[in-house]
Amino acid sequence: MASRENSILNRIDWVTIALYLACVVIGWLNIYAAVYNPEQPISIFNFETNSGKQLVFAGFSVLLIIAILVIDYRFWETFAFYIYGFILLLLVGVLVLGADIKGSHSWFRIGPVGFQPAEVAKMATALAIAKYLSTPGTNLAKFKDQFTVAIFMLIPILLILLSRETGQTLVIVGLVLMLYREGLPGIYPSIIIVSATLLILALTVDTLTIAIVLAVIAGVVLFFMPRYERTRKTYVTIGLIYVGCLVVVWATDFFIHNVLAPHQRSRIEVLIDPNSHKRGAGWNVIQSKIAIGSGGVFGKGFLQGTQTKFDFVPEQSTDFIFCTVGEEHGFFGSLVVIGLLIALILRLIFLAERQRIKFARVYGYGVVSIFFFHFLVNIGMTIGLMPVIGIPLPFFSYGGSGLWSFTILLFIFLKLDSQRSLIMSRV
Repeated sequence: MASRENSILNRIDWVTIALYLACVVIGWLNIYAAVYNPEQPISIFNFETNSGKQLVFAGFSVLLIIAILVIDYRFWETFAFYIYGFILLLLVGVLVLGADIKGSHSWFRIGPVGFQPAEVAKMATALAIAKYLSTPGTNLAKFKDQFTVAIFMLIPILLILLSRETGQTLVIVGLVLMLYREGLPGIYPSIIIVSATLLILALTVDTLTIAIVLAVIAGVVLFFMPRYERTRKTYVTIGLIYVGCLVVVWATDFFIHNVLAPHQRSRIEVLIDPNSHKRGAGWNVIQSKIAIGSGGVFGKGFLQGTQTKFDFVPEQSTDFIFCTVGEEHGFFGSLVVIGLLIALILRLIFLAERQRIKFARVYGYGVVSIFFFHFLVNIGMTIGLMPVIGIPLPFFSYGGSGLWSFTILLFIFLKLDSQRSLIMSRV
């Protein structure tokens, strides 16, 4: 029998668990507030409401936590590729057997219960990448290893795109943040930043103007460049960069107007000008900003949100749950929620950095990347800074798949971290 000192309860990080519980409880209260009707008040424990169902989901989460803490920590590294392969099979299966919900074919339906494989695909991808990068001899400075990791990410991305669940694909792309900690060359961030800048310009400025501005910039760079550096190779390099930038601009314009579905295109247009679709795609963002702004400094009070009561903001208990926080608890309440999530992310960075096993460290940073992307995009879209792509706020948004996937994602890492002291004592 394990000694008291070696008990999992003594080794697990209780600070992270406290942050997790605080997020789940506050999220549950706000889900209740989002669907509360003062004319027909219903108990928060009523299992026919979203808040009651979320409580059931939280109960199942406890069972998942216990199962994860009981399983040997080496299981996740040993079977990482098998878990990844199994989730890929689910992603293929949902294309054939999945239910069509709001244009997305990404849900399995078993009676009243729904399960979205794309939610756990993030965890499986993080495990697979961690397993691969912890293999002796791998190095992200090598193109072969960069290509292999890219394949690990692209396969679930393509399958999720086929199910018309765009938001979850971007979360997997967000795992790139983890790769920089593990040695991905710095040229890639530069390419991403330049491409993102050109993408935004392509949405707001015509192609000819961008081409002229880029040509002027190239000319200025050559003018101030020392004469001895103006070699043929330099001219060719600058020319190729110029052509590459124009290709990105043209491809962005072509993709938006010829590839994206109308509802996806409207979301991008709303990001630029929410008033462009006041009664359509822009409605959510406009009403979301009104709800948050109306909360003022201290908010209207718990269960007192008028935007909530009159259903002005669609999906308010799921994708737009932050509206409820802003309206009912104001600026300070919003700060508390943002502070909790930032504290959780920073704590996970601390835990990831202290790992002695590479698999645990890489996976930990994968968890950080996923949580950060969800946090940034979800809150950003409620205040009009990000496109509406339909991804939940971790532990706050209503939904069993989301809560379970985030819980599994987090507690696998906590289980790995709990073994750190034992592993160090054996070294």
